[in-house]
Amino acid sequence: MGRPTNNRRQKSPVITLIGEGITEQYYFKHIRSLYNYRYILKPYFFGITSLTDMDRKISEVLEGGGIAICVFDTDVSQRVEAEKKKLNNLLRKYSRKKNVIFCDSMPSVEYWFLLHYQNTNRHFNNSGAVERELRKYLLTFEKSIVFLEKEKWVVDLCADNQLETSIERARNFGDKSPSYSNIYKAFEVFRK
Repeated sequence: MGRPTNNRRQKSPVITLIGEGITEQYYFKHIRSLYNYRYILKPYFFGITSLTDMDRKISEVLEGGGIAICVFDTDVSQRVEAEKKKLNNLLRKYSRKKNVIFCDSMPSVEYWFLLHYQNTNRHFNNSGAVERELRKYLLTFEKSIVFLEKEKWVVDLCADNQLETSIERARNFGDKSPSYSNIYKAFEVFRK
């Protein structure tokens, strides 16, 4: 008599988002709801203020056999040499890990939102400059819980196939431009 075979399907690794702030947290909460993507999104994994914290959270996800998607802005690491060194060390540490995806944006996540409306990779001095440009399209955009908790702003961002447009624009610009976003990489993982 032969050994019984296991006909169960292999479970996919759990995707966990790790991020800096409430803007990213609410954006991905609404995206998950609108597109029925499957990933863990908990306040515990957001509000990370240091790269050391991010490293610790990545390790927790990897220990559980999951996929860590890290969403953060790189404007500070471009201005502060010590932060740049920490970021480079973090990127190097996980460079060979296929289950760690870095979705950084320069100068900020708002640039990713702007790509839904504009085909630009011009230099923005800071996130405030991007936000001013974004308000030409999302007139009431603000980084407050009162605004961000409402799903409508993400619905508006994604209307008329603009999400696909931003993914394509970000992919085409790459991360060597003055402004860039690698958030499109998260969508590549969600859609697998």
